[in-house]
Amino acid sequence: MSGMQSGPAGRSALAHPSPVLVIPALVAAAAVSIPLFYVCLRAIEGGAGRYMELVTSELSLQLLWRTLLLVAGVVPLAAFIGVSMAWLVTRTRLPGRRIWAVLAALPLVFPSYLASFALVSMLGPGGVLQELFGPAAPIRLGDLAYGYSGALIALGFFTYPYVYLMSIAALRETDQTLEEAAQSLGSGPWRRFRDIVLPQLLPAVRSGSLLVTLYVLSDFGAVSIVRYQTFTLGIYNAYRGLFDRSVAAALSTVLILLTLVFIAMDASFRRPPRKRTSGAARPPLLLPLGRWAPVALAWSCLVIGVGFAIPTLTILHWVARALEMNRALDWSFQGTAESVGISIAAALTATLFAIPVALWSARHPSAISRGVSRIVFAGYALPGLVVALALVFFATRSMIVLYQTLGLLLAGYVVRFLPESVGAIESSAARLSPNYELAARSLGASRFRTFRTITLPLLRGGILTGGGLVFLTTIKELPATLILRPSGFETLATRIWTSVTEAFYAEAAIPSLVLILVSALPLYALVIRPVLGSSR
Repeated sequence: MSGMQSGPAGRSALAHPSPVLVIPALVAAAAVSIPLFYVCLRAIEGGAGRYMELVTSELSLQLLWRTLLLVAGVVPLAAFIGVSMAWLVTRTRLPGRRIWAVLAALPLVFPSYLASFALVSMLGPGGVLQELFGPAAPIRLGDLAYGYSGALIALGFFTYPYVYLMSIAALRETDQTLEEAAQSLGSGPWRRFRDIVLPQLLPAVRSGSLLVTLYVLSDFGAVSIVRYQTFTLGIYNAYRGLFDRSVAAALSTVLILLTLVFIAMDASFRRPPRKRTSGAARPPLLLPLGRWAPVALAWSCLVIGVGFAIPTLTILHWVARALEMNRALDWSFQGTAESVGISIAAALTATLFAIPVALWSARHPSAISRGVSRIVFAGYALPGLVVALALVFFATRSMIVLYQTLGLLLAGYVVRFLPESVGAIESSAARLSPNYELAARSLGASRFRTFRTITLPLLRGGILTGGGLVFLTTIKELPATLILRPSGFETLATRIWTSVTEAFYAEAAIPSLVLILVSALPLYALVIRPVLGSSR
């Protein structure tokens, strides 16, 4: 009898998605659709002819080319840095690898505008590097801080942790028996990585690379500091400089279409991942680096130096200047408490909606589930400014009670950053075999009990990683916060941006330092420690 239950009856139990998955996923897609609907509505207000004129204009084509060029540079750079650092700290005897493992994730604590300004302050003409070397300063190196090269460095070295963290989680969950069998047959480290590890790593790399792509498409802070024109900066300038918001809306539709194209490309390259065939994961055998140890250490120093040391030293330089000036830094803990509170709420809310979206897409692939997943990811490419204005438009016309409330601000955060949690959870769900759930259902366990006792614990790593990413990006979010925050509500991000844009660096020093500390502790507790596990 038990054998019969584990066959067709057991499989039929997982053949159709539960309404508990479908309904929250549809609600999430509907919430994300609000800003998408608003953008499309505003874009066509002037008629189809006017819309086509705007999207095919020379400005639109230039922005499209420059945006694609930036994506083409940042994504491979971030993927290479993320995978290489993940492999070094999980599979090799890199000296001090646990310290490198923590440091490599810390670029996530820096907002893009703060990191870019730190790079410009350190490397740009008239920056710290030029002050240090005087006439002998490498001016050409300083010029790299602006334009395309500046955007490439800033976004590449500050977005690679998306790939890095997901790659670490995937490397720790790959099946060790396949690698051990290949090693016993004489396969070398590179061949084992290419033929066995990399195919199992690709789902995580694709998920992380997609998040990097969407981040680049929606970034405003970095490109504004390094003066590189992309769609987001063009949309912002159109909103600020023109009374006709249909221009910005038309540019936003191109950005949405571009996002959907990248999501569709990612989906078309997806293959069924290899399932773990053994039981509990075992710590991998660490490879000695030998003569390559100095190269690995030099590469790690370069990555950590650009992604963490430079912005940290710049902020400490601001603090030192403030202390030298004996300026009284009026900073209360209100901004810290409000930043942490709203970020935790956003992480929890996004996770609750991400779990059904990710499970529906990974376990029950269909046209509808794929459509819901694509809609959710499409919202990530919308600039925070567009999302905020869309929600203001919705609230003032349909639900005025939500206007200028924390609920509307929370909705903006969830719409913007839900894909981060979905990507992490979906990556974990795609690597799990349904055999455990099938066995539980064949023994009479209900759907809820199976989810609570089997599925949820197996997804723990992805859930913590996704929730941690949402927390970290929420606490740094700027445009949506500036527009949607209630009167008197101040976050660390708004305080830093106001001080930096007005060149009051001394006033930005303490909030910036607090932001790093507040972000670093949860980053380690929620993301780094669970991902690293008990590796030795």
